[in-house]
Amino acid sequence: QVRLVESGGGSVQAGESLTLSCVASGFIFKWSRMGWYRQIPGYERALVAGIGSGGDKITYIEPVKGRFIISRDNDKNTLYLQMNSLKPEDTATYYCNDLSPYDYWGQGTQVTVSA
Repeated sequence: QVRLVESGGGSVQAGESLTLSCVASGFIFKWSRMGWYRQIPGYERALVAGIGSGGDKITYIEPVKGRFIISRDNDKNTLYLQMNSLKPEDTATYYCNDLSPYDYWGQGTQVTVSA
């Protein structure tokens, strides 16, 4: 079955960096277009960045362009999100999933950015 395990979150000051990881199993990761999503309490989960199966076709939402970098290692079935110059508005729980999301979602990893 599909399993997604996110890690790497934490509490940081504005301007600092974090790198998130997501280990995937239960589906053919190297064939899958993947994305990082985030959710703030009271709001719907939203896509932040996406990447094609081969590491191409990278997209970002406007607020994170130039600050976040999405990447993947298909040999390790792992998706990454390098987050630089973090802002308080980046505070959220971050999840990974296919760009056509499975019904299953991992537990997510909390990112808290203080001013």
